[in-house]
Amino acid sequence: MLKKGTKLYSILTGSCPKCHEESMYENTNPYALSKLFKMHERCSHCGTKYKIEPSFFYGSMYVSYGVGIAFAVAAFVITFLFLGTSLTTTFIAIVGTLVVFMPIIIRLSRNIWINFFIKYDPSAAKSKAVLEHEMK
Repeated sequence: MLKKGTKLYSILTGSCPKCHEESMYENTNPYALSKLFKMHERCSHCGTKYKIEPSFFYGSMYVSYGVGIAFAVAAFVITFLFLGTSLTTTFIAIVGTLVVFMPIIIRLSRNIWINFFIKYDPSAAKSKAVLEHEMK
């Protein structure tokens, strides 16, 4: 089970890298293609700004290449080595895998990229609850 407070939790869930309390994306479904890149400006819980600078997520293209290669290698291992299909069928399986999983690869790459620069802060995770309690 994924534990809040770890980089892996933020990367796999797409949650705020600082407080892990909400999704960075307006729509959590990566297959809603018209909203694939739509992100909240800031975390409503801790106020973290997601786009640290203009064109910040262009760097995630480098991560996307590596994640795409990992998916392609997994497709190769499954189809060619485990199932024993021909190279042509394996190539088609690799291309199909990359096309089908591209929205997930894009989101994972963005999540990995932002987690290089922002670390989890347990006090940020508690800050909104404390503020709400103090306001009462």
